[in-house]
Parts: sequence; structure tokens; C-alpha cells
Amino acid sequence: MQIKAKIVGMSRFGNLFFAILASSLLASCGNDAPKHPDTLATGTIDISVDETFRPVIEEQLKVFDSSFPEAHINAHYKPEAECLKDFFGKKARLVLVTRSLSKDEKTYCEQNQIVPSVIPLAKDAVSVILNNAAEDTVLNLNTIKGILTGAYKKKYTVVFDNQGSSTLRYIQDSVLKGDKLGANVFAAKTNEEVIAYVAKNPDAIGFIGQSYAITHSDSSGVNEFINNVRVMGMLNDSAGISYKPYQAFVALKLYPFTRTLYYINSETYPGLGTGFANFLYGGRGQRIFAHAHLFPLQMNIVIRDATINQ
Repeated sequence: MQIKAKIVGMSRFGNLFFAILASSLLASCGNDAPKHPDTLATGTIDISVDETFRPVIEEQLKVFDSSFPEAHINAHYKPEAECLKDFFGKKARLVLVTRSLSKDEKTYCEQNQIVPSVIPLAKDAVSVILNNAAEDTVLNLNTIKGILTGAYKKKYTVVFDNQGSSTLRYIQDSVLKGDKLGANVFAAKTNEEVIAYVAKNPDAIGFIGQSYAITHSDSSGVNEFINNVRVMGMLNDSAGISYKPYQAFVALKLYPFTRTLYYINSETYPGLGTGFANFLYGGRGQRIFAHAHLFPLQMNIVIRDATINQ
């Protein structure tokens, strides 16, 4: 089954970045304006990024750096848990992760004079991959749960990217919902290692970020998946249709394993972290997310010209 979908949109806040930049420059003219080592478009900072999103954030930084040559953002790609440690430890003012702050974390921020802003940027999918020689051709939610807990008839070796990864946390929180992982589950170190392991082992199943599962789109707009493993569709039992992590299926919530990318920013002045966050939130950043097959959340989106071939 293939789907062809064109996604078009216009940023609701396309001029937000430049409006803030202008106001910052005006404010800096005042004699009493505080001095900071960076601005919205200049300086050097470190940020921490969920390593699952490395491909798309590297693209974002290329465009941002070319537009603002005096801005230097050092992105450190880590498991999500490590990113949040950097944020609370004040090692990174800006982090990009797949969850908002918990109630206890918000209390911690209040007690430690951290003023966070949390904004959803885009939605992506957790992709399920099998070896090309695997016998199973269709999976559904119950099958995935059985594989993860070790109860499924076929004993798969389940591979995640990292013990502290957002992918593993998502599966535990949103799929298993309290059920324990089986003894057949282990963690590699990166998404690339998960793909390599599954490609070499017919009895392996892996869970990776959507950015790593899709290589490009062909001329008709259909997503092309990595070819050394099989990216699986998830069967909707009531509809009798299997959905792969295509952008349109993620947008319409037809593919079941979806999650949201947030920025969490603690800057209390218009600094470089805020400048990059505004870029991701604005028109160009949102279009880069869309081009990378994520579903942008800060654009007015129309999905049209949909055709299904079987």
C-alpha cells in the first residue's frame, strides 16, 4: 500500500523571530540595559538534543548558522534522560526532548529559580523494524506488547537505542503502561546500532526514531524507508488496514506510535537559546521539520491529493 500526500502550510508566526530580534535591538539602546554574552543572533551556547532527532536538528542548525553567522550553537546529542539532567543542572538552557515537564519537575524549577518555557514543535513516530528475512509480515498492538514482554509465540530479541532513550521511555509509558519488559529486551547505544543489529539477525526486532527510518521521498512524495531492514506497518484491527509511519498517517493518528518533540528553554532574556527556539517555531524551522518527514505543529497544515494504491 502506498500513500501520496502533499503537505502545505503557512507559519502562523512567521515574523515572530524577527519581531523579537528588532525589539531586542531597540531595548539594547537603553543605558540601563543588562549586558549578556549572547543575543538572539550572536554568541556561543551549548544545547542538549535527544539523539533520536539528530538528523533533523543538524539540518535546522545548518540553515540557522548560514542565516546568523555570528551565532554558534554547540548541539550535544544524548539520550533524553541525559538532556534533562543538563537542563536541571543548568548545563544547557535549551533542550529538545519528547516530553513536557512533570509536576515535580515544575516544582523543582520554582524552587531553583528556573523559569522554563515549553513549546511543542513537531510530531514524529517510533518506527518498528524487522530483518528482511523475518517471517512476520503484519504486526498489531497486541503482538508488539507480546513481543516486548516475551509472551509472543516467536521469541524475538528486542533492541532499543539506549537505556535512557526517549524511545524506550515512550514504549514503557504509552504502549506497555505498567507491564514489565521481558528478558529478551536489551539496549544498544545508538539508532544506527539498532539498525545494524536487526539487519544481521533474523530474530531481532528494533525500535527507532522516524528520522532514522526514512531516507527520502521519491518524486511522487512517497516516503522511502531504509532498505537493509523492513520498516513495519501496524495493523488497525477494526479497519483491517496496516499503516506505516508515513507523515500523513502520523498527522491523522492512524499510525499508533507517535510522540511530540518539545523545546524547553530557561532563558530569561532574549539570548541565543531563545533565538534558535524561535527559529524552530517559525516558518523556516517548521518547513524543515516537514521536509524531514516529521509533522510540524506550528503551521496551518492541509493534507490533500491523497491516493491509496493496493
